[in-house]
Amino acid sequence: MSDKIQNDSATLTSGDFTESSEPFRLFADWLSDASDAELNDPTAMALATVDEDGLPNIRMVLLKDADETGFVFYTNYESAKGQELLSSGKAALCFHWKSLRRQVRVRGLVSSVTNEEADTYYDTRPRGSRIGAWASKQSRPLESRFALEKAVAEYTARYAVGSIPRPEHWSGFRLTPLEIEFWHDRKFRLHDRVMFKRASASESWSKTRLYP
Repeated sequence: MSDKIQNDSATLTSGDFTESSEPFRLFADWLSDASDAELNDPTAMALATVDEDGLPNIRMVLLKDADETGFVFYTNYESAKGQELLSSGKAALCFHWKSLRRQVRVRGLVSSVTNEEADTYYDTRPRGSRIGAWASKQSRPLESRFALEKAVAEYTARYAVGSIPRPEHWSGFRLTPLEIEFWHDRKFRLHDRVMFKRASASESWSKTRLYP
């Protein structure tokens, strides 16, 4: 980590973010800072779900869009996380930008994106990734690496020319937040924490400063 990033980060801990009254704008600012400072995948986030037995699951996914309507990511709907999200309609996210010593936690309700949104994003993916969406039976048992490579070869041949349609089982989710917590490292573990909460997406945010 460069001294410049450390010094800039220290300056940003001065309390500026704790005065913010709008969490989406604050998140956009922090994501912009992370895009400049993080060496790899500033949009990476931990996604937490719950299975049918009530056991939690967590994995890393990539944020693809974020605005006042929520946080958008894409996956195979037949995967473990896809099934858990469709079943519960709830999830949590965690962003951790180590170089900036910042963390954002999000909890809320999950809904499917529109077909138009999914198609638009799918068409921007590398051709190999679009083939992979067809070839991978995500989260299910795989008898061998060869079986996966064979499926990739079959779909590559099937869609050798022209466009590759989006599989019906591959789409996106939007997490509409009911809670967003911003955390910033401070000396002696006396961190800054601010929690924004609302009862529903149509209501205004309340803001509470939390003990570290």
